[in-house]
Amino acid sequence: MLKVKRMSMYLFLAVAAFVSIFPFLWIIVSSTNPSVDVTRGRLLPGTYFLTNLGNLLDSADILGAMKNSLIVSVSTTLLALLIASLAGYGFEIYRSKAKDIVFNVLLLSMMIPFAAMMVPLYRMFGKITNLIPLIGIDTLAAVVLPTMTTAFLIFFFRQSTKMFPKELLEAGRIDGLSELGLFFRVYVPTMKTTYAAAAIITFMSSWNNYMWPLIVLQTPQKQTVPLLISTLGSSYAPDYGLIMLAIVISTVPTALVFFVMQKHFVAGMIGSVK
Repeated sequence: MLKVKRMSMYLFLAVAAFVSIFPFLWIIVSSTNPSVDVTRGRLLPGTYFLTNLGNLLDSADILGAMKNSLIVSVSTTLLALLIASLAGYGFEIYRSKAKDIVFNVLLLSMMIPFAAMMVPLYRMFGKITNLIPLIGIDTLAAVVLPTMTTAFLIFFFRQSTKMFPKELLEAGRIDGLSELGLFFRVYVPTMKTTYAAAAIITFMSSWNNYMWPLIVLQTPQKQTVPLLISTLGSSYAPDYGLIMLAIVISTVPTALVFFVMQKHFVAGMIGSVK
């Protein structure tokens, strides 16, 4: 009876894994086929990979879009980790009623949908363009600034800081470290799993961000990968093999980041501190 239950569990997990991974496998297979075979639902690899790659490089600036996405994603991730961890650390370590009120207001901001903030944000950056063009409309900085930290990330760091051993801070103060020294030399190395989990979440979210870049970026030279793929699919006769190849290429950076840091990601998500 136990063997039957175990086999049933493995069978269910195998089916669930196949259903989860099948769309990505189909995209990989489709990237090797011409557009007509993709529309027919061909499930066997073809011989059009190099042709699709050549057409992609000729018809779209995929390398430029990848560069723009990397600049935006890496900048957003680094700034988000610094700002959110400082905020989460401060809210938890230096607690007061006033700070708790501010933190609750931050949590309430999570309930505001981005669609409600698009117009005010665009108008604000429109005015900034006249004053500081380097961070105004149609700049990569305008994509980074509104997303460089989130209430969720601050909440995530604060919750993880609850498990941080406060004795380390007291020992650091006895050794003469300043408050910033405690943060950078004690807190940051100890919470590396939390930073890894936050980095993966932020990088993937920034890489796949579509709506705000679509609004604020106005020239093809500044477009990110999601915008490029959207442009490829909006033509009168889209080449689906070429689009599938662009999707495969666009998933490589996020997949690499996740697989390299997956152990730290799991540990960070369950709040462990090593």
